[in-house]
Amino acid sequence: MGLGRAVLITTALLPAMAVAEAEDWSGEAELGVLLTSGNTEETNINGRLGLKHEVERWRNTGDFRSTYSEGADETTAEKYRAIMETNYKFRERHYWFLRGSHEDDRFSGYDFQSTLTAGYGNRLWQSGERSFLDLSAGAGYRYNRLDEPNEDGRQVEEEAIARLAGQFDFALSESALFSQKLSTEIGLDENNTITESETALQSNIIGTLSMKAAYRVKHVSDAPIGSDSVDTETSLTLLYGF
Repeated sequence: MGLGRAVLITTALLPAMAVAEAEDWSGEAELGVLLTSGNTEETNINGRLGLKHEVERWRNTGDFRSTYSEGADETTAEKYRAIMETNYKFRERHYWFLRGSHEDDRFSGYDFQSTLTAGYGNRLWQSGERSFLDLSAGAGYRYNRLDEPNEDGRQVEEEAIARLAGQFDFALSESALFSQKLSTEIGLDENNTITESETALQSNIIGTLSMKAAYRVKHVSDAPIGSDSVDTETSLTLLYGF
């Protein structure tokens, strides 16, 4: 079943990659699969598709992820996430952003989580094409649906939010890249704050094929009943750039 999902994810990425190339977008596709047998039988699959298109005034990005784990014929993790963002560069390093995200995590206590935010961003520093520091701040709206009603009997969480985010990419060499992303979305009504961090190291193997190691942390200050407030994920994937 796990291997079948891996084939399904790979097959789904191929037409999206073809569309990206046809429309002159750049991007990267990741796939990590770990199958074990013997004393421990487990399947872990991580898939990701990242897209980017940049012209003089506009920068558009899309990030689509899936995570699946299975052990002893039981699903232990299943998550799907989509993020899309558009930037309007009104000055060389200053831009307005509009960002939307949607996440479906089977084991988070939420049926789904969605946000829409807009605000201002600044590329404070850039060296070459691969090294930069972006900081942004904005406000928006969060709409979450819980698996089960909370203590107040409500199953829907909706509130205004403030968003702060940063991304630091640094080219260690022509073939190695370090990346750090950090964001926090602060609820202005329910006071539920969601903070996420991703630390990654990418190294080229040959041509457009690279190896990537990443560590992700997500903290929810007011997690649903029965769910942990901290969620971590460590991954090792092959990355194909196009």
